[in-house]
Amino acid sequence: MKLKQKIILEALRLFSLKGFLTTSVLDITTAAGCSKGGFYNHFKSKEELFLAVLAKAREIWRTHNLGGLEETQSPVAKVKKLLFNFRDIYLKDTDCLPGGCIFTTLSVELDDQLPELAKEISRGFGGLKDMIKSLLEQAKQSGELSEHTDTDAAAALIFAGVLGVTVIYGVDKSSETLDLTIASLCDYLDRLSPNGPKATPRTPPA
Repeated sequence: MKLKQKIILEALRLFSLKGFLTTSVLDITTAAGCSKGGFYNHFKSKEELFLAVLAKAREIWRTHNLGGLEETQSPVAKVKKLLFNFRDIYLKDTDCLPGGCIFTTLSVELDDQLPELAKEISRGFGGLKDMIKSLLEQAKQSGELSEHTDTDAAAALIFAGVLGVTVIYGVDKSSETLDLTIASLCDYLDRLSPNGPKATPRTPPA
């Protein structure tokens, strides 16, 4: 692995565990096994590294959470697949994200201290909400959801549930709470169906 990529990956792990502000360049170079000179050959500052780490974190998020969505035809099933991937793959990636979701960790930490960096994370949150709303709109148009469904409110509720359980799971690592939350969000989606609620398995179909 090239040194630049090693620095990014080690910084990703450290930011996930400790946050951005309390992680020093020395922490990063020690973890990456390089000198400060080696660090500054690739990054002008820790803030420049932050942007590279954020890009890598987004790549990991897409790989983990969007896997299998293209092969899923139903828009509602796509949302559920996203939720299952988030629960089973993304949140449990302790190799890349030993401290949990880096986006929630950094957004809380940086909101007041470095708002310009926090805005970069907020863009990703907005993108997720927009994606969920778009899928719900498609489901409404196809008849999977009731024509009276408020897709703005539904997308906001699902996003809030995902964000909330991310924070809780990061603290207590409770699979029970995580499973219950994702199952509840899936049940909520089923209740928006014009045909009424139906049982949703807690595990994705094989």
